[in-house]
Amino acid sequence: MSRTASVLSCLTAVIGTSLAAGPAVALTQGPCVLPRTDAHHSEGTDSWNTSYPRPLGTRDALMVFLSFPDHRPQVTTEALVADHFPITSDFFERASYSRFDLRVHPMERWVQMPADSVAYGIERDWEPELRGDFLSDAMAAANRRANFGAYDVVYLVADPDAPGVDSDATKVVNFDEPMTVDGTSVPRIVTVFEQHPPDQHVLAHETGHVFDLPDLYHRPEGDSGDWDTYVGDWDLMGSQFGLAPDLFGWHKWKLGWLGPRNIDCVPSDPGESGHILRPLGAPAAARGPTGTRLVVVRTGPFEAVAIEARTRVGNDAGLCRGGVLLYRVRADAASADGPVEVIDGHPDSGACQSSSVYPPLADAALRAGQSHTVGERGGVRVEVVSAVDDGGWRVRVTREAPQSWSG
Repeated sequence: MSRTASVLSCLTAVIGTSLAAGPAVALTQGPCVLPRTDAHHSEGTDSWNTSYPRPLGTRDALMVFLSFPDHRPQVTTEALVADHFPITSDFFERASYSRFDLRVHPMERWVQMPADSVAYGIERDWEPELRGDFLSDAMAAANRRANFGAYDVVYLVADPDAPGVDSDATKVVNFDEPMTVDGTSVPRIVTVFEQHPPDQHVLAHETGHVFDLPDLYHRPEGDSGDWDTYVGDWDLMGSQFGLAPDLFGWHKWKLGWLGPRNIDCVPSDPGESGHILRPLGAPAAARGPTGTRLVVVRTGPFEAVAIEARTRVGNDAGLCRGGVLLYRVRADAASADGPVEVIDGHPDSGACQSSSVYPPLADAALRAGQSHTVGERGGVRVEVVSAVDDGGWRVRVTREAPQSWSG
């Protein structure tokens, strides 16, 4: 990057959480595949948006540490790395069945920003001009020591004790047009303003956005209500504090960690089908995850019901009450607009009142002898027949009327 002005010109296109749709690469076809739409972070599974790196194999992340003239850092860069790694890479290693290795490359020294921390107006709903100034200054300063072309992910980590730093401002910043740094295209940056020590799994959540996963929380008007009504504890993209934060099986399918042999598609005609679900988080064999990990019932042109088994294993070791979990998926709903909603199998009760992020959904999963019907006319009935030895479940799915859709 020869001049800061070149960054400033790119930053005129910054929007906090959106990115213009990029080209698509076909992934798979089939009756249960939902089409990817123009919705931000669409849950469609028929193609991959190549504007985003795909988390398969090894991906390299640069971690830059930013200090400010109005505060001398009281924490070491080594301590800040330890706040987030290996917990973040371990989470993805387990979630991906060892198909994804996130490797962090931290700078060893602080990078001095040209202005005081209070000058940038750092906050959750950041003024675009001030955020642009921050990113411009940070990339210009870091570029003197870093080759951005060598990395798939960029983390800008601010001095957590600087007076102008606000932990609510931690997020992924996307660009309508990628920033160009010495000929290298940088489409997005993760800005990290976390306290030390940070919130649990916060960097894993933000990194999920780098790989095109949506926010699953619901931001209430005025921020005075509950944020976790859509999915509760059941996915990292809903809450990094969840008791069962492993990614939904749908997300593992979208990211390429589950394949056709792990997914059962329920036919569109009326009738019954039987399935044996292995626990979603059970470790993989040498050639990848074995057995059925996800059952999909397509219910519309952009909608489906997903069924999976959750138990206390892997990333779900702290789960409240396991069993067979049902949730709706909408490929036409944007990030934070309800693209996934957990179906409560026990709507009259809750669980883990003192530890769950949303107790009404902590006991949402069904167990042996229990059933739930999704929809009324032409609904889908899911019955848990019995447990199986490995912690999984035998499930019967009944589609009560034919389904048809176009598109």
